[in-house]
Amino acid sequence: MKHFDDTESLVTVRDWLRFAVSRFNEAGLFFGHGSDNAFDEAAYLILHTLHLPLDRLEPFLDASLTHAEAEQVQAVLERRVRERIPAAYLTHEAWLGAHRFYVDERVIVPRSFIAELLHEQLAPWVDDPEAVGSALDLCTGSGCLAILAALAFPHATVDAVDLSKDALAVAAKNVADYGLDDRIELVESDLFAALAGRAYDVIVSNPPYVNAESVAALPPEYRAEPALALGSGEDGLDATRQVLAQAKAHLNPGGLLVVEIGHNRDALEAAYPDLPFTWLDTESGDQFVFMLRREDLP
Repeated sequence: MKHFDDTESLVTVRDWLRFAVSRFNEAGLFFGHGSDNAFDEAAYLILHTLHLPLDRLEPFLDASLTHAEAEQVQAVLERRVRERIPAAYLTHEAWLGAHRFYVDERVIVPRSFIAELLHEQLAPWVDDPEAVGSALDLCTGSGCLAILAALAFPHATVDAVDLSKDALAVAAKNVADYGLDDRIELVESDLFAALAGRAYDVIVSNPPYVNAESVAALPPEYRAEPALALGSGEDGLDATRQVLAQAKAHLNPGGLLVVEIGHNRDALEAAYPDLPFTWLDTESGDQFVFMLRREDLP
């Protein structure tokens, strides 16, 4: 794609915001990595590029950009349209609630429903968050859920596990940024393979769960993410099956297993009709994350 033309007349933040929304809609961009529409994504990218507060657009709408600022804004908008990569990879940041995490192309962009549940400390299933002594984040990616688990359970040590060395390098940066090196251990492992003898009070996991049909239909923004972290077999449940088969051996008595499975609730319940899944409520619904106690597992 060639460079944007006729931008000389764009002077203010308002001008560039209108222009960006038009170009994003014209290009048919897909939104799902922090924003869900062209306006919010354009505002975020412009404010971030100009080093302005991300939650205060209005005061700056009629401010004029310097020549250098205009070049920077044009460059980031062009990359978003031309390369079709998530905005988080352009800014190297992603947000889960009030928590910021470093991200790049080595990890998927954080967007787990489990983050919301950890913020609420999985109440009422965890009676006393301070009594949780150990937690595991399986398929940790950027380390975001491991960090949120450490914050939710202040006396817990946390293992953050991933098969990808590249992902663990990103997680290490985030763990260091939060000053949690003494409480979070990064472990390279294919699910539970390297965790022999380790047991936890809480296990959370956001494993790959996109089925083959959906993987084939993913928009470019999702195909920019590591394939290893997205697809999981024909029905999207390959990784979840392994988690269910092995989790009991790694849970303490009364321990909780919390797993995100996307839109696979019907397929999961059909595959495991005897498991008493508890589906946890999130802002987007109650079909995305299940919980089981150790005693529920086969």
